[in-house]
Amino acid sequence: MSDVVLYATDTIADWEYAYLTTGLAWAEGGPYRLRVLGDGPEVVTTKGGLHLQTDGSLAELAEDDVAMLVLPGADTWGTGHAATLALAARLLTRRVPVAAICGATFGLARAGLLDDRAHTSNARDFLTPSGYAGADRYREAAVVEDRDVITAPATKPVDFSAAVFRRLGVFPPAVVDAWYGLYTTGERRYFDQLAGAGAA
Repeated sequence: MSDVVLYATDTIADWEYAYLTTGLAWAEGGPYRLRVLGDGPEVVTTKGGLHLQTDGSLAELAEDDVAMLVLPGADTWGTGHAATLALAARLLTRRVPVAAICGATFGLARAGLLDDRAHTSNARDFLTPSGYAGADRYREAAVVEDRDVITAPATKPVDFSAAVFRRLGVFPPAVVDAWYGLYTTGERRYFDQLAGAGAA
């Protein structure tokens, strides 16, 4: 079984990973195991003030078992996270995807991992202070995937999660499309499609 690693750090943005973790739970029994790992305290405090117990430390991770690294936003991506960003760089050299949303895109920019990849974020100007060299590759989009890096702004957690589901092949494409349709439009027909597939 391969690991989908969710990186947990203080002020992790609750709404940015909730759709993703719930979707992976729906796929229980599949080829992936969700692991919530940090690089500091065993319990982190989320942006919403919840106390999140991690499953352990990134330092204990068997990198060969990783299917994807997911980096949610937090208030702390302007500095630090060196070990996590180094892990992201190593995984990318092995074509293991890294998915980053909101502030985590700033971390990838600081690490130079967006210099030569199309990407998006909260805004073009949001990434400018990182000093990165990839501004000309910025795209105004809900989600962008390029060379194993998935990026999205804080306002698009559904698009972000759908892109992760598609990349991992967690569900058949028709199920992902129905799930995305339901959570972006609320239309009953999409719920019926999901219920018919046993995923509602």
